[in-house]
Formats: sequence, C-alpha cells, structure tokens
Amino acid sequence: MDDNIVTIEEVAQYLRVSERTVYEWAQRGEIPAGKIGTVWRFKKSEIEKWVNDRLTSRSKTSQETAVVKVKNILSPERIIFLNRPTKHDALVELAEALGSAPQVKNPQELCVELLRREELMSTAIGRGIAIPHARLASVTDLVMAVGISRTDIMDFQAIDDSPVRLLIMIAAAYNQHSYYLQTLSYFSTRLKNPELRDALLSAASPLAAYNQLVA
Repeated sequence: MDDNIVTIEEVAQYLRVSERTVYEWAQRGEIPAGKIGTVWRFKKSEIEKWVNDRLTSRSKTSQETAVVKVKNILSPERIIFLNRPTKHDALVELAEALGSAPQVKNPQELCVELLRREELMSTAIGRGIAIPHARLASVTDLVMAVGISRTDIMDFQAIDDSPVRLLIMIAAAYNQHSYYLQTLSYFSTRLKNPELRDALLSAASPLAAYNQLVA
C-alpha cells in the first residue's frame, strides 16, 4: 500500500478521536476520504490540509484566540536555537527543552509520543513552520517550547515542500482538548505573518524571540 494512504485507525490516533467518529465523518463527507472496496482509506496530504483548514477557520473567531496568553505557557528558557538537519534530531532536542517544564511529569513519554505522532503524519503546516503537539495524562497543564532552526530541516514533508525553520511544540493535559485546539489555531494563523517569522528567525537571543511572541 502507498505510504501516503492511511487507515481509519491511524487517522483516529492522529486526530485523538474515536474510529467511530472518523467513520461517521467519512460517511457524511465531512473529511476527505475514499473507499477501496468496502474499506475507507485516507490520503495523508489531504488529511493534513483538512486539519490546517479547520485550524485556520477556528482561529478567525476572536473569542477563541483571545484566551491564548503566550506568557502563561512559554518562558525564554524554552526557546532554543537548533542546528539539526533532520526532524528526528530537532524534535528530540526541542522535546528535551519542553520536558524541563514543571507541567511535564514524564519527559521521556512526551518525546516518544511526539515522535510517534510525527511518524504517523507530518506536523509541518507550510511557510517553514511545524507545530508538533501531543496531549498526555502525564502533562498537568498546557505548555510550549519554541525551536528556531539555523539550518533548513528538509525531511518534514511539509504540504508546500518548504524546509522547516520554526518549530512550535505544544503539550497539553489530556482533558484540555478545547484549549489545545485554540492554541494550535492561534499559532497556525499568527505565524502566517511574514514579519513575525522573519523577526523570530533573525532573533539574536531567546529573550528577543520571546518578546516577539508575547507582544
């Protein structure tokens, strides 16, 4: 089977919903899907675009974006400069930074889950941005880390084929589904601003990048 084709089970794992929910979405035409015989199958690229479109549409609602206070979930010490040519190494290094947050009780589990999710489906959303994310019972409250790469990371398989330079890594408690989606929406939209992206990429220090993000 083509590596680009995924099953209901894999889509459900990626989206953190039940297989039944994915099946019903497919039946109603709410998610891009096709049938091979009697079995639903999904293209990774179409699911990624569907997720990104939904995140963007959610972020247009000011009531949702207003509750995301960056200073409450990010600190300068969790902004790091990366020089890793592969997504695996970049994710591991950034996960170590995120794992130092007091909200993360099991850093090893966090790293494993982030890598597993990335293997299942890319979190690169285009424009040089990736937003790796996970919800875990061992995380007590939503928290984030930021990686600014000094080199192009080529193997993220972004939907626009652009290399990744900015990584926004988010971890949330398992019961924070709404806030988790709001935070993903907030950053997926805010980082469409080329001036902000350029400011982050040219930041001379973690504090300078932090000040851009909390402004």
